[in-house]
Amino acid sequence: MVDSGTTCRDPGAGSTGTVARQRWHITGVVQGVGFRPFVHRLATALDLIGTVRNDAAAVVIDVQGPADRLADFGRRLRAEGPPLARIEHAEAVDVAPVAGAEGFAISASRRGVDGDPESPSPDSPSPDAPPPVFLPPDVGVCEACLAEVLDPAGRRYRHPFANCTDCGPRYTVIRDLPYDRPATTMAGFAMCPACAAEYDDPADRRYHAQPVSCPACGPQLAFESVDGDRTMGTDAVLAAVQATLAAGGIVAVKGIGGYHLVCDATRPDAVRTLRERKGRGDKPFAVMVPDLDVARSLADLTDGEAAALADPARPIVLARRRPEADLAPDVAPGNPLVGVLLAYTPLHHLLFRPVPGHATVPPRVLVATSGNRADEPICFDDAAARTRLGGLADAFCTHDRPIEVPCDDSVVRQVSGRIQPVRRARGFAPLPLALPVDVPPTLAVGGELKNTFCVAAGRHAWVSPHIGDMGNLETLDAFEGGVEAFSRMLGIQPEVVAADAHPGYLSRRWAVERFGDAVVEVQHHHAHVASVMAEHGIDGTRPVIGVAFDGTGHGWAADGSAEAWGGEILLADYDHAERVGHLRPLPLPGGDGGVRNPCRVAVAYLEALGIGPGPAQPAVLACDDVELGVVRRQVARDVGCVPTTSMGRLFDVVASLLGVRHRVTYEAQAAIELDALAAQGRAGAVTLAFARTEDGVIDPAPVLTGVVAGVRRGTSAADLALAFHEAVARAVADAVGEVVARSGPTTVALTGGVFQNDVLTRATRQALEGDGHVVLVHGLVPANDGGLALGQAVIAGRVGAARRPTLHPERPERPERPGRSERPERQRGA
Repeated sequence: MVDSGTTCRDPGAGSTGTVARQRWHITGVVQGVGFRPFVHRLATALDLIGTVRNDAAAVVIDVQGPADRLADFGRRLRAEGPPLARIEHAEAVDVAPVAGAEGFAISASRRGVDGDPESPSPDSPSPDAPPPVFLPPDVGVCEACLAEVLDPAGRRYRHPFANCTDCGPRYTVIRDLPYDRPATTMAGFAMCPACAAEYDDPADRRYHAQPVSCPACGPQLAFESVDGDRTMGTDAVLAAVQATLAAGGIVAVKGIGGYHLVCDATRPDAVRTLRERKGRGDKPFAVMVPDLDVARSLADLTDGEAAALADPARPIVLARRRPEADLAPDVAPGNPLVGVLLAYTPLHHLLFRPVPGHATVPPRVLVATSGNRADEPICFDDAAARTRLGGLADAFCTHDRPIEVPCDDSVVRQVSGRIQPVRRARGFAPLPLALPVDVPPTLAVGGELKNTFCVAAGRHAWVSPHIGDMGNLETLDAFEGGVEAFSRMLGIQPEVVAADAHPGYLSRRWAVERFGDAVVEVQHHHAHVASVMAEHGIDGTRPVIGVAFDGTGHGWAADGSAEAWGGEILLADYDHAERVGHLRPLPLPGGDGGVRNPCRVAVAYLEALGIGPGPAQPAVLACDDVELGVVRRQVARDVGCVPTTSMGRLFDVVASLLGVRHRVTYEAQAAIELDALAAQGRAGAVTLAFARTEDGVIDPAPVLTGVVAGVRRGTSAADLALAFHEAVARAVADAVGEVVARSGPTTVALTGGVFQNDVLTRATRQALEGDGHVVLVHGLVPANDGGLALGQAVIAGRVGAARRPTLHPERPERPERPGRSERPERQRGA
């Protein structure tokens, strides 16, 4: 059990033999994880009497007995909990002993918060904040349940939906709180006598495991062809799925939080067909494997990556692909990394095993990509799946347990020796994050890409699972549904609403139309810095130096005109942010067109800087004559170009200059490949350096001149790539040193999507820590825009706490989607 930041008071633990009674309030992840049966077993073992129950925000324990045993109870309560439990706050008060009470019982849950005047309130520093609610996340199947599924003598043999209090669906089946079976999507499945006996037995690990079921009373699998033919029965369904996969087909498989599209990852024809149908471009597919041994045959796993794979959250782990990995080329074309996840439900495990009585051959590795079309949210509704996935899948493997809330797979990567989230979703969300400052009830709507939203109150923030890019009505529907579900279940109605300052973001337009004057605009990079500060418990009494490097964020030039920021150094706390350094602004030609074509941006940068690339330069060769002419005229006449300080764009430019990647089909493609190339370079073989001006501007002209010259001389592209990364790290360290000399703070926060680059983050941390700085990096929310909402919530909450605006009570019509000319640049680089 993780017990992080617990605060406890244990009054009443007096002399041995004195009978006393205590009332405990326990908050944290203590519902849906077997906490009440644990308390029952502990109290019974100590021969104590009393009750334990859930309310909407806590576990409430009344316990009575000799004082020495109560003291032992308090110690063991915090030290011996269930594996998925996390106590955040534990507090007890003395109450009057009860005469004649016997035994220890688990009482019925209460819908509201316990209002007994003798009860202490759960930890809530802000008087206006409701008690924190901890929604349990979905977790992978535990070893005990999997063993039962694979045991021919067990009554759950080959049951695709086995679970207990230590595993299985939680968040995605909850309809209301407190978390009890009638308030979940399992309400329609009446338990058989055997399951009911387990559910009612406090000594059983399935005691009040809300989705508990068996083959006799649980959800049922079905296989449906696109022609409408339907097959029922677990083994018949699994055999049909395996036969479809073996024939090169694609199956839409309904999981815990939505549908996956799966195919045999070793069959080039199947993977190519899935990529074409989904309109995926070159964006990598994740692959699912049955165990760590198969995972190690596909990727060179570090100890940290292997541990992340086996974590109960079961995320997708991005790891370096082995050259001999048995994967179709189109799984991750041109990408040095492969996203691997372990099978995390009984259904997944059964897909990888032979079906008794059937001659089908199970797959060894499956592509398991989100069930959606490109840029849409994951599909989770059965009826919608037939429409949205009908043209993508050859068949459906579905079941009759509804999914209440969609939740995609999480993605993590080891960066600079630490596991960092790239996409925070199943297994992690919606666990709350502790805040270092009080905020009023606040909704932060996040950014445009990798959207998440955040609901916060008091000292807690709940960041939603990954929603996606806000570019279509399906994603807007998912966003609205998520906001409404969070607000209802958490009991938080926002008084302050935060949005990005970019006027074209659909998330911002939605917030303004719905909440009007309550909306607080937050600058993009200030929000990035605040998110990593909040993660690390920085209270903002002293500013930090925030290094926010990404693809694009709305900013302003010195004359007040709009500028695309992305290479920013800020002196920031939660209330203010001063821009103390940035990359030199350079022309980005053609908005989206430029972002998708790094070779055009490379030519524009060289033209603007007066660097003669020569006709054999890879970026020049990648452009046709028309492109070259248009880009050069745009730069010369300053037409159709947006000035940008984006570090993400600079990485794209260097990737093109080195011949690594000239056209991209997904975000950060060029930067990922440049990072991988740099990892092969020789440290110190080439030296590159940025120039700096007196006003804190970091000038890339010398670096780009050196890269062009190195390519012309035939210098190793890997050495040049590493030299570029090292030069960025040194430029950051030098810029930070100047800010420290002028302003004093020595804590540095590294944030923004560029700092998902392993080589850069490692080099930058080494340089800064070598200079004596404290360096903060992300570990709880993504460094990319998926972590933006957390920072927005803290910044806007601080602003809103002072003015408390009144919201518009009525819900307006949905905002129209902006026309193409009004939409913000869709960030494609790191």
